[in-house]
Amino acid sequence: MGIKLAVVTVTPLQQNCSILWCEETLQAAIIDPGGDAHLIEQAVDQVGVSVEKILLTHGHIDHAAAATQISQRYEVDIEGPEKADESFLQSLPEQGKKWGIPALPVNPTRWLSHGDKVNVGNLELDVKHCPGHTPGHVVFLYHPQKIAVVGDVIFQGSIGRTDLPLGDHDQLLTSIRDQILTLDDDWGFLPGHGPTSTIGQERNSNPFLQGL
Repeated sequence: MGIKLAVVTVTPLQQNCSILWCEETLQAAIIDPGGDAHLIEQAVDQVGVSVEKILLTHGHIDHAAAATQISQRYEVDIEGPEKADESFLQSLPEQGKKWGIPALPVNPTRWLSHGDKVNVGNLELDVKHCPGHTPGHVVFLYHPQKIAVVGDVIFQGSIGRTDLPLGDHDQLLTSIRDQILTLDDDWGFLPGHGPTSTIGQERNSNPFLQGL
């Protein structure tokens, strides 16, 4: 039994929406449907899975704009992020006007907290609260295969922006130090934008992490 991931790049901000599914049951979660719902639905059809839920890492427009639309399309719940991002999710229509991305407000079925578990088919993901980019940002870890979906906490060669409303640079670095760099070097991660990487690669070469 294992995990599979497919990535759909959405919105003008080139966000990595992912479809994560259980190989045994073909039950899937759509993580961070930030827009272009038709592309996400096409990808679901192509991989041949059954959508079980939507997971959100945080409340920015490029990660959550299509969450309500897709939850209605598949009649599934939305889980995450942490409740501190509620104001972002309620203001998605206003965020969308700024970026030219249509959006509806999002009312998650379940807010997530640090230490929670999320089930997808027969898989169990661990939830880590990693504030800094936004106050309610969470990441999802699958320990058996050492795979993390980290949203906008860390990227290949960079880290999340903290110059946006409610961003906190020191808090983000603390989250990375305490929740991300505590993982083994062979953990792979999918960021919210750009290519995948490993914890070891970023520990050794990411200029923002030196000295943490």
